[in-house]
Amino acid sequence: MSKNFNNRVALITGGSRGIGKGIALRFAEEGAKVAIVDINEEALKEIQDEFNEKGFEILTKKTNVVEAEEVERAVQEVVSTFGRIDILVNNAGIIRDNLLFKMTDSDWQQVMDVHLKGSFNAARAVQNHMVDQKYGRIINISSTSALGNRGQANYAAAKAGLQGFTKTLAIELGKFGITANSVAPGFIETEMTKATAERVGVPFDEFIKLSVSKIPVARSGKPEDIANAVAFFADERSSFVNGQVIYVAGGPKA
Repeated sequence: MSKNFNNRVALITGGSRGIGKGIALRFAEEGAKVAIVDINEEALKEIQDEFNEKGFEILTKKTNVVEAEEVERAVQEVVSTFGRIDILVNNAGIIRDNLLFKMTDSDWQQVMDVHLKGSFNAARAVQNHMVDQKYGRIINISSTSALGNRGQANYAAAKAGLQGFTKTLAIELGKFGITANSVAPGFIETEMTKATAERVGVPFDEFIKLSVSKIPVARSGKPEDIANAVAFFADERSSFVNGQVIYVAGGPKA
């Protein structure tokens, strides 16, 4: 694999599993030094061991992205360890699905906090370093749910909000050599979609088949599909691509 990210440093939030892990692997394989923050200590240890075995440079830190001070400390540690920070992928996310009339205040607030406040905290923490070095790539992971999805008023609103956040960062930071873009995945096989299948009471295999039946390319998505799009936005050569949202869903509609 080409080494497009040699000497680059990438920070991925929620990067210990699923889409985040797929993105982290892609960057590491292409030569980047990778930092992963997550609240799942066990998963962090697993990915640390896996990356060490493969000879990749990795820093992991247990961090709650909702807490600004924790995020600031994590970013400082990344810069102290690797000397710089070039790429931020705001991937940390949770689901608390329910129909509107059953949705609790907590269901709403937790989803808003992790997706929106978490992304705000991370972007604000890295931008100083990126402005100083006159280079940066910020990639926010949205979702096709941003276009609306039954049982996901909270998640859909948060993911749509991330797209507005992305476009504003693009406008504010572009003159400093920093681009901000968003990847909106469709159906991807991860622990999160497995949890959705459990919630609706459908075996995961059946849930995948049902989803694939509506996807024009006739297959489900994998974390590496999202990693491909993230790698495109993160590439040094993509400096004229800014404030964009790409739907990676196997077709034109969610």
